[in-house]
Amino acid sequence: MLNTLENLFSLARDRKKSPKEGSYTNKLLNDKSLSKAKVLEEINELIEAVEKDTNKIHEAADVFYHLIMYLEANDIKVEDVMGELDNRKK
Repeated sequence: MLNTLENLFSLARDRKKSPKEGSYTNKLLNDKSLSKAKVLEEINELIEAVEKDTNKIHEAADVFYHLIMYLEANDIKVEDVMGELDNRKK
């Protein structure tokens, strides 16, 4: 399970270093406005899917993917996010 998330972060970092022409991932990494819009869109679609009890898994996967690309596009390291979550333990 965590392997899949690690692979997405690796994909984002690899594409930043070595862009691939025509790559949707590169499009998101290079266009912060698009990346932001997609995160907002996908979160709304997930909420709607949960409320209607349809397509929840598909929409949740879209949220994960787009959020990871948004974080990487804005140089927010998942390691820092995990550190922050770890610091919040009570």
